[in-house]
Amino acid sequence: MRMLLAAVLLAASQAAMPQASEVDRPDAATESRLKSLAEELRCLVCQNQTIADSHAPLALDLRNQIRTQIGQGRSDAQIRDYMVERYGDFVLYRPPLRATTVLLWGGPFLLLLAGVGVFLLMVRRRRSAPAADGAGLSAERRGALEALLEGREAAPTSAGRPSGKR
Repeated sequence: MRMLLAAVLLAASQAAMPQASEVDRPDAATESRLKSLAEELRCLVCQNQTIADSHAPLALDLRNQIRTQIGQGRSDAQIRDYMVERYGDFVLYRPPLRATTVLLWGGPFLLLLAGVGVFLLMVRRRRSAPAADGAGLSAERRGALEALLEGREAAPTSAGRPSGKR
């Protein structure tokens, strides 16, 4: 009799429990919202991927948090606000323009302007540098250089080949 009662109770308890396939099978609407939100949030480990694309353990945890919050009935805005409150504006792929994110938005433009400024400065210095045609040489130094060049022309030799004289 005890065995029969135990078997009945066991069968009843298992019938009341949801099957594993029902728990693991995600709702299509939930997964769609999860994917949409996950594509808006940056993986804090990878930093150049969304949490939807990342395979990092933290990204998996964040996707599970989003799934849990969707199950709790929170809106997309509430979930985004929760993530920003917990991880800061950096978690958003498109952070809002605020005093704390000005460098994120303006940094690339500042670097571009600095590069253009350095380029223009180098061009200006090259234009104002004295020409290499000897205009800045003294007459004595110029004469010595011309004599040296004339001496080479008088005895043409190429590297590695002796001239015709021995």
